[in-house]
Amino acid sequence: MIDIGRLLPSDRDVWEGLFRSYIDFYERVEPDEVYDRAWSAFQADATLHALGARIDGRLVGITHFLTHGNTSAPGTDVCYLQDLFTAPDVRGKGVGRALIEAVADWARSRGCSRVYWNTHESNSAARHLYDKVAENRGFIRYQIELSS
Repeated sequence: MIDIGRLLPSDRDVWEGLFRSYIDFYERVEPDEVYDRAWSAFQADATLHALGARIDGRLVGITHFLTHGNTSAPGTDVCYLQDLFTAPDVRGKGVGRALIEAVADWARSRGCSRVYWNTHESNSAARHLYDKVAENRGFIRYQIELSS
């Protein structure tokens, strides 16, 4: 049985390990402050949100998400699922699907009109799941890095 719920203060170390593995997967390096700021934001649960998946009480998956306005339907927010990661030993057991469904339920209960996310084209394992639970609308993402 997969239990989905908010991240608890006691989840910090395991959450950070999962999040660092997610960052490593995309061959990025982030300073420790990124993890500290994200954790604080998720605990506040005001603008950035997180859920965890547990099997037998063990945190095995995480997702991070947020809502924002929608120019094509003013007054209706959309939900962006920014990060999704599961421990390698539980992949293929429904954890990712359960996390996506939980975000969709959360967004639906808040009146959002859709949930969307990105993944790298080479992430075939994730895309195998995503093709089952959502529609690929064919968009290509472009990005400009801004220095602070």
